[in-house]
Amino acid sequence: MQPISRREGDTLWVPALASAHSHAFQRGLRGMAQRKGNPSENFWTWRGAMFDLAESLTPETIDAFSRQAFRELRLAGVRTVGEFHYVHHQSGGHPYDDRTLLSDIVIRAALDEGLRITLLRTAYNRGGFEHKIDRAQLRFSDKDVDDVLRDTETLLKRYAGDARVRIGLAPHSVRAVPPEWLRPLGEFARRHDLPFHMHISEQMREVDECVAETGKRPLEVVNDAGLLSERFCAVHATQLSQHEVQLLGQAHAFACLCPTTERDLGDGIADITALRVAGVRLCNGIDSHIVTDPIEEIRSLETHERLRTHTRVTFTNEGRTPAESLWLEGSTNGSMACGFSDDGGEIAINAAHESLRFVSPSQLLDAIVFSGSANTLVRNGQS
Repeated sequence: MQPISRREGDTLWVPALASAHSHAFQRGLRGMAQRKGNPSENFWTWRGAMFDLAESLTPETIDAFSRQAFRELRLAGVRTVGEFHYVHHQSGGHPYDDRTLLSDIVIRAALDEGLRITLLRTAYNRGGFEHKIDRAQLRFSDKDVDDVLRDTETLLKRYAGDARVRIGLAPHSVRAVPPEWLRPLGEFARRHDLPFHMHISEQMREVDECVAETGKRPLEVVNDAGLLSERFCAVHATQLSQHEVQLLGQAHAFACLCPTTERDLGDGIADITALRVAGVRLCNGIDSHIVTDPIEEIRSLETHERLRTHTRVTFTNEGRTPAESLWLEGSTNGSMACGFSDDGGEIAINAAHESLRFVSPSQLLDAIVFSGSANTLVRNGQS
């Protein structure tokens, strides 16, 4: 196999990184929701704080938060972002005169900050099975699946000539999208060969409510709707059954894990070994932008599994070191999950960085992945 890195003096060149799952507006939450305000703090109480932020957003603040989030990604070595975009409408749910206004703002912010972007136009319709919709969720929601498809068609036509932009579809989750919407969304994505992403089994409550509504677990519902393919990306995949893992692997689909966000929200740890063995392609996402360090995301695909299994060096990949395999998951796989066929270029790491002193040249990438951070990147001639 060809090496994934090349050394030129004190510079190590490696494939550019990708964040296949991002909610850029959530950069505005940094520092918030980190103090106890409820007897039991969990994902659902955090979601309340996120809803408050979403309800307050204007086109101007979405632009500002997006630019900051994307600027930080660029500085951290990311060149491709999958933006799971679900704030579509005005407060109260009334569409803007230009229905894709906020999508266009987010796309422009990414391009201006030097990123390629896949805008994943998210479908959202309800508050959940037997849950009343929250006021903030009205900004995310469409009354009819055809509204989602028309907006996606508009975006496809508008950015057809820009090689830096891909458009995809994303049913938000089985909580937010009724089962009868899944098949038409999948058929549209298949017809246009679009990336197709979906939050899958992030929380056990999501799984339990899905079983109560349909008699099946989330990925089983997705499979029955004919959605699983090489273009499908299951985001989080934290609470999958072994049967669901096998379904993902048989489709040669992606699982996008977001370790810094998942541990911040108390989601749990996915069975990464099972995903690897089944042939699921792994990638990473910065997600909520609680931390912007894609190397930490890459590293956590292995270190979280060490915590879960109480072992070390939990996988091997013939012809590749673990560090090389993890880097490719954080670069090549992430770009492919976003619909791009290449990594989007290379990034430079300062091999003479203080944190890499005394490291053998043959183990340099190992040290970067398992002990380094985005601070080792060369930025404007310095690191």
